[in-house]
Amino acid sequence: MDLQYIRERISVLRTKKNVSEYRMSTDLGHSKSYIQSISSGRSMPSLGEFLYICEYLGVTPKEFFDEDMKEPQLVQRLCELTRNMSEADLNVLISTAERLNDK
Repeated sequence: MDLQYIRERISVLRTKKNVSEYRMSTDLGHSKSYIQSISSGRSMPSLGEFLYICEYLGVTPKEFFDEDMKEPQLVQRLCELTRNMSEADLNVLISTAERLNDK
């Protein structure tokens, strides 16, 4: 994993969120070209900014760097929806996921 991965991952997740570089830059409180400068390799975010970017994209840093996770934003949303489920409901969900993975 290298800096190119970070730039590409930000671009992929931003696109999946359907947000332009301009909008993401301004939403994060930066100039309109901030994300474009990261995408092009001219700059890299600080650790603090990286954490804000992850939050904005709806992923944890772990999910951001998990190369096998194709849809981290959807996984994060699913986790949020399951937080208050009962044990019985969680078991039904797990059984369904296992069945779908077997296909």
